[in-house]
Amino acid sequence: WSSQNATAAEAMSRANLSGDDIAAVGVTNQRETTIVWDRATGKPVGNAIVWQDRRTADFCARMKREGAEAFVTERTGLRLDPYFSGTKLRWILDNVSGARARAERGELLFGTVDSWLVWQLTGRRVHVTDVTNASRTLLCNLRTGDWDDELLKLFGVPRAMLPEIKSCSEVYGKVERNLYPGGAPIAGIAGDQHAALFGQACFAPGMAKNTYGTGCFLLMNTGAEPVMSKNNLLTTVAWRVGGKTDYALEGSVFIGGAVIQWLRDEMRLVRDVAELDALAESVPDAGGLFLVPAFAGLGAPHWDPYARGVAVGITRGTGRAQFCRAALEAIAFQSADLIACMEKDSGLALAELRVDGGASRSRPLLQFQADLLGATVVRPACVETTALGAAYLAGLATGFWSDRADIVRNREADEVFRPQREPATMVAVRRDWARALERAKAWAEPE
Repeated sequence: WSSQNATAAEAMSRANLSGDDIAAVGVTNQRETTIVWDRATGKPVGNAIVWQDRRTADFCARMKREGAEAFVTERTGLRLDPYFSGTKLRWILDNVSGARARAERGELLFGTVDSWLVWQLTGRRVHVTDVTNASRTLLCNLRTGDWDDELLKLFGVPRAMLPEIKSCSEVYGKVERNLYPGGAPIAGIAGDQHAALFGQACFAPGMAKNTYGTGCFLLMNTGAEPVMSKNNLLTTVAWRVGGKTDYALEGSVFIGGAVIQWLRDEMRLVRDVAELDALAESVPDAGGLFLVPAFAGLGAPHWDPYARGVAVGITRGTGRAQFCRAALEAIAFQSADLIACMEKDSGLALAELRVDGGASRSRPLLQFQADLLGATVVRPACVETTALGAAYLAGLATGFWSDRADIVRNREADEVFRPQREPATMVAVRRDWARALERAKAWAEPE
């Protein structure tokens, strides 16, 4: 909290602005990171448990053995996995001395980071979350958008400690005058990936965005009805604005831009990303080399924790350029696999793929992505789409933007990538990628 307050103060100072100059504040956050704090003092009962933390894996495995996963998925659209907040909250209640009894007495509050920030910004007056963050807890009913009593019972969570679920775009309260930006209305909340989808103006069914970070997060807008995946994707709320809820399908790639870091830092094949891109562009293809970067297993749609990285198709002619190109292609292959699943589940054809994140600066990556998908890939002028989405949601609630059409008019493309290679060629390449994937699967599975 202190780092957020200090950063806001610095930004206001650099811009020479006061709180009265700010039309609205939007909040966006890592979605599943979990905090429990004392209602009276505002002090957390322990460290936040971040989204990557796997300490509840045994609990999730036990619940799966007991047959709970089908029920949980039907109610929430999610998998029974340590990734999500509900299992982390239960761990705190069971392992922090006195926490469960205090929670049942209403002395403790739970929130994801958005809820914690709004609580602090409003002088500990407002305890809310938005429907996107709530939909990532395993405690929220996907269809009603409210806490589900049967899920609360299953996970052993007292309702008294939960925040009120709000829409993504409304005035929740005002920033305390002694904080930054004092007096400004807090008017938008969304989890980071949902905010990025909104920031990319993916307002119609079939529109999708991919964030190429350390991993990749791909969301497709599926419209007013939730689509339950038959291909191991997550079903989630996209946003709720103006009383209307839109839904999305989501898939995550564990190793995206991290494979570039691996080539640079561990393999020492390149000094920087610019050199990697130049080498990748120096050859027409990877020369039959396929790199499957399953360094931490495979995410959606495979969900194979025992998969490990492989490189197949190496010949005497394989060199640095081919490895660099194969690494970029691996990011695109994994993303294309997710898009294929989304199209099958939703019955929607990809309209275009809008991209952001650090690795989206790579031209050879985005060109190969367009070739694989047979669809246009668009990088916006502003790639900080998560922050932009939070600002859009807040601005809509306060009239800074009149409507979504106003937001669409504000959007500007930096570069557009269109398919250049023959579709038949890409079908053959994807078939070989699928063969390489099979080599990686279950490699570290215990005998």
